[in-house]
Amino acid sequence: MSASLSASALVRLLGPWNTGAGPAYRQLSDVVRLLILDGRVPLDTALPSERALSSAAGVSRTTVTAAYSGLREQGFLSSGQGSRARTRIPGPGALVPVPYSLPLPPGAPSADSLPAGTAGHRGPGVRNGGGRNGGAGSNGGTGSNGRAGIAGGAGARQQVAVHPGMTAPGLTAPEGLIDLAYSALPASGEVVHRAFAAALTELPALLPGFGYDALGLLPLRQAIADRYTHAGVPTDAAQVMVTSGAQHALTIVIRTLADRQDKVLVEHPSYPNALDAIRAARCRLIPVAFTDSGWDLPALEAVLAQQRPKIAYLVPDFHNPTGMMMPDPQRRRLVRAAVAAGTVLIADETLRELNLDGMQSTPLAGFGSGVVSIGSLSKSHWGGLRTGWIRASEAMIQRFAAARTTLDLGGPVMEQLAAAHLVRDLDEPMPALLETLRGNRAALLSLLAEHLPGWVPMDPAGGLSVWCRLPAPISTGLTVIAPEHGIRLVAGPRFGIGGAFERNLRIPFTLPPDKLETAVLALRAAQDRLEAAPQLRRSLTQAPAVAIA
Repeated sequence: MSASLSASALVRLLGPWNTGAGPAYRQLSDVVRLLILDGRVPLDTALPSERALSSAAGVSRTTVTAAYSGLREQGFLSSGQGSRARTRIPGPGALVPVPYSLPLPPGAPSADSLPAGTAGHRGPGVRNGGGRNGGAGSNGGTGSNGRAGIAGGAGARQQVAVHPGMTAPGLTAPEGLIDLAYSALPASGEVVHRAFAAALTELPALLPGFGYDALGLLPLRQAIADRYTHAGVPTDAAQVMVTSGAQHALTIVIRTLADRQDKVLVEHPSYPNALDAIRAARCRLIPVAFTDSGWDLPALEAVLAQQRPKIAYLVPDFHNPTGMMMPDPQRRRLVRAAVAAGTVLIADETLRELNLDGMQSTPLAGFGSGVVSIGSLSKSHWGGLRTGWIRASEAMIQRFAAARTTLDLGGPVMEQLAAAHLVRDLDEPMPALLETLRGNRAALLSLLAEHLPGWVPMDPAGGLSVWCRLPAPISTGLTVIAPEHGIRLVAGPRFGIGGAFERNLRIPFTLPPDKLETAVLALRAAQDRLEAAPQLRRSLTQAPAVAIA
């Protein structure tokens, strides 16, 4: 069943849109477009009929007809006749107008929250992209090489140096750059070293075997199962499969449960590598935006009931990138709605142990047997361990094991032996680590308040990063010029769909306070540079493709 939106529900989302700042149809079109981009109106949702919306919004039917027509021309609505228009994201070549200034609903993106080079940053009627062969667009658009068009004025063609290695995904930051694209920690050296020393003494006993095990070594699976049981979710080793990290686990789950064009519900924003894995499987992403205070449970319930996605991927424990924790009552409602919709919930618990404020919660699997949980040691111990897991029903684990053989035949034995020690002794390094992270978090928030007072950071309850609201749509611009100021960033739109979050940036607090200060001062210098050269900001349309964690 496809989703639909009633006229009254859309009017609530619109808020006070008709301000008289321009033609009513343009204002209505702008707000609906921005709601689609922000995920508050999910993709492939049927909007109310023109007659129903004109009645509910108190405007003429002609106004609604013109607004819908504009959205169809821009590529945000399907163009089929005789049925309700459905939301979509435009492809290359769609017409995009400059929006009027609008007071938008709380949490919705502003008219300038889109990245330069997309909707809202060109003259009326200018098409995406520019002239042929990278030439200027007819009204100040950009060419395919990302340079500003003729209307950009003096300085529009200013070149920005690209640091060597900054366009190669999968690589760490070049020497001399502070890496803010990775939200990860160095190894807790002594603890990890001790675990590998113990594993080395245990390895000879396993050498007579073949070394292949799609499920993983039993001691490690049992240790993981015991952690879940201790957290209130009874689990045995048969319900656990060891993987080469959480990303590997997610890939296995998606390959097993979803087919091409299946719908996958995701939070908006969400973890970029997870979005990439879902896209790689050719599934259809269905984004659901957050409210200012957290998860929008009515919206999640509505999408589950109407869209009936095959799977839903969520990070309920110190969400990446926002750092929020889903309360238990919401978890219970979410699981109930997923069961009713026949949707498999995937709970990414990679950050669960990084509980900075001591918040109490039950793993999502504690509210329903059909939940698939994934986790790893990458965030709590070290990304270099490449050890993760899937926790699910025994029957589901067997399906995952069968699907895994198309990717690999099992994980490295030595790492699993060491990981078994780390999981069993998980509580040992955590108090000192959490205390260090609390200090780093406080330092980063203080530095942002002092040097970037226009930024609005969320205060995360856990995790490794701060999600910041920027004073202007400069996330991509900052990311492009950041290497010239000694830092590497990942642009806000990497965490979303359709160009959203150009006013957002994720800043990790995994570095010590002195390096955080250097990074924040560099951010301030980069922001000052963009503010002093608006033409430069408009010309920076594409962030470099960099590795992210």
